[in-house]
Amino acid sequence: MKIKRSRSTKKGRIEIIPMIDVMFFLLATFMLASLSMQNLHSLPVNLPQGHADPLKAKTPITLTINKESSIFIDKKEVTLETLSSTLRPMLENTQASVIVSADSAAPNGVTVQAMLKARQAGAQHFLIAVKHAD
Repeated sequence: MKIKRSRSTKKGRIEIIPMIDVMFFLLATFMLASLSMQNLHSLPVNLPQGHADPLKAKTPITLTINKESSIFIDKKEVTLETLSSTLRPMLENTQASVIVSADSAAPNGVTVQAMLKARQAGAQHFLIAVKHAD
């Protein structure tokens, strides 16, 4: 005759709920970290506000115009006369887009002239940088 034990032994089990919480925390952390890693080769300017879908350029070149009408290509200062010759080697053999990052207080004439010089250098696609309006 077998005698039953008064205590029954329980098998261990894996609780999955804490693991799901940790995975969501890691997902949120990596999403926020990737947003802060955005690389824009421009100087800080006061961008105009607007609504636009974010676009990704393959090899972007940033054309920055600040409120003092200074022109920069990827943080390198140029003039209207030297813009075309500086930009042409950067555009050779690539389908690079030019991101125009103009200060909202920058004269529109200078911005348009810089874009025309960039077109003469071979730029085909222009993207306008704006600050997202809340």
